[in-house]
Amino acid sequence: MRQFLLISLFTICAAAKGQVIFADYSDPDVCVGRDGELWMTASSFQCCPGLPLLSSRDGQDWTLAAYALKALVPAGHYDTVRHGCGVWAPSIRFHNDTYYIYWGDPDYGILMTKSHDPRDGWSEPVMVVEGKGLIDPCPLWDDDGRCYLVNAWASSRCGFNSILTVRELTADGTKALGLPRMVYDGQVAGNHTVEGPKLYRRDGWYYILAPAGGVEKGWQLALRSRNVFGPYETKVVFHWDGIHQGGWVGDDFFAFQDRGAYGRVVHRLKVSMNDGWPMMRYEAAIDKPKSVGGAPQYQWHANYQEVFGFETAEGTRVYGHSTDGSFRNLWEVPNLYLRKFDGECFSDTLRLRVTATDSSQESGFVIMGRDYMRLSLRLDGGQFILSRIECHDADNGGTEAEERLTSVPARRYNAGALDNYECMVWVRMECSKGALCRIAFSTDNRRYTDLSAPFQARVGKWIGAKYGVFSISSGKQRGWVELIRN
Repeated sequence: MRQFLLISLFTICAAAKGQVIFADYSDPDVCVGRDGELWMTASSFQCCPGLPLLSSRDGQDWTLAAYALKALVPAGHYDTVRHGCGVWAPSIRFHNDTYYIYWGDPDYGILMTKSHDPRDGWSEPVMVVEGKGLIDPCPLWDDDGRCYLVNAWASSRCGFNSILTVRELTADGTKALGLPRMVYDGQVAGNHTVEGPKLYRRDGWYYILAPAGGVEKGWQLALRSRNVFGPYETKVVFHWDGIHQGGWVGDDFFAFQDRGAYGRVVHRLKVSMNDGWPMMRYEAAIDKPKSVGGAPQYQWHANYQEVFGFETAEGTRVYGHSTDGSFRNLWEVPNLYLRKFDGECFSDTLRLRVTATDSSQESGFVIMGRDYMRLSLRLDGGQFILSRIECHDADNGGTEAEERLTSVPARRYNAGALDNYECMVWVRMECSKGALCRIAFSTDNRRYTDLSAPFQARVGKWIGAKYGVFSISSGKQRGWVELIRN
């Protein structure tokens, strides 16, 4: 399904020094492509489409250009929501006039896709190395044409972590040659939770840049050796405020920092070589706040299926996900249609057209995470009841609490066997520092009613909070919500 673009106006708060993207682009990696253009990709986990592709000419202003992955594989597995699974810590490289992206799926193995044009035409994913626990891969094509791959390991799948291994691949990067060799054990060396390695060769040295210490408070390591299989020396090259893991191009290093509900925002560090080590620092010249340029796209919470909904002439229609008597909350609904928070402080207004045939159907606006809040419209006696519904600890089966707000007039029209009822609602969201969200609604886009209390957004599983639309139905018929372009 081709995704439509929705342009929003954002008011950006002051950003930390060196920050270039205040949005959830976790585990970023960067390469220099054709004509010197910079390309960045990032983890997308279970969200679809996956593998976002951002482009830049100066490393400061970034535009979301495309997605490389239309659907996660295997398709049947990802037709339902698999929170925190899917695409982990990809790497992007430009080799022989071709762009390559490798990523790890901790349940299946290391996959790869390639393209001659990052904006269009990525190949179907290829399984390069099959197995559980393999994550965070990165290739290196050496000067002699041989290809090597470094990767980390996920304890949740294989029972150990903090290990980095290197193996040789076929020259085309599609298959493993022989077995991997361990080149670093972070537990023994005092650098726990080593992961996210990136492999480079510069000035006769092989470098592996890898974070350690965990997502929230970790630090950046550099490993170097004259031989790709080691032994490697190690050095901490940056340790401040949990900023680490990323991609090295020229004298820049693009890394992430975990910011809770906002997700993992991107920083730009300067790199200078000191006695053969890539030491990292901030530089005042790049100290200006940024959000992603262009027009960010929405993503589904699982692999897109045509029954989820369709693009229309005005926007995107999302049909009600069928629920049953065991339904507790939205955590397992796959067709949530959501976008990232883009900036520390921002405002956005969504225009929704809600349609229903009976009271079993609910549709509306949602801010989604481990805690969530939704504005729900349910048909009742020829009009819609607008309610504020909150759920805390949704990932642990939390139950919803409802507060009825008002009634909204409906337009009735005959659609054959059943009458359809329709209403139009505008939802305005204002996010302030700390991801505190104030919500107001309107039926005419002129007079807005503020909700009495703001909602504190909360992180999802490995992703930041997101917002957009939902539709669910406990009956045989399915209502819908249409998100209309502004």
